[in-house]
Amino acid sequence: MPRRPPRVVGVGIDIAVVSRFTRALERHPALGERLFTSAERLLPSGAPRPPASLVARFAAKEAIAKALGSPGGLRWHDAEIRTGPAGEPVVHVSGTVLRAARERGVRAWHVSLTHDGDMASAMVVAAA
Repeated sequence: MPRRPPRVVGVGIDIAVVSRFTRALERHPALGERLFTSAERLLPSGAPRPPASLVARFAAKEAIAKALGSPGGLRWHDAEIRTGPAGEPVVHVSGTVLRAARERGVRAWHVSLTHDGDMASAMVVAAA
């Protein structure tokens, strides 16, 4: 029997201004810990992740919520943007985000991050 192609459950996109987000992180040091897991705040080498890369990850978390239809009660740490073996971004969900994804039949995530100049953006596709 032929495999069915994945079905798109939702698509989310978000864009953020790097300088504005960086200023917010500087004014409120606890914000970084509230929004990002410890692994997200570091590069695979263990060095601190550059601001533009963090902002792109924030945009991805926003895009994940949009792909799920923006349900209430999602926790920031329950959507984590990890680094895959080839350096690619990989979505990992747990807790509140995992529950929302399961309710909608999401079985796979596709994410693209970009940043250039003072802008960072992400696009997420949730697939069944």
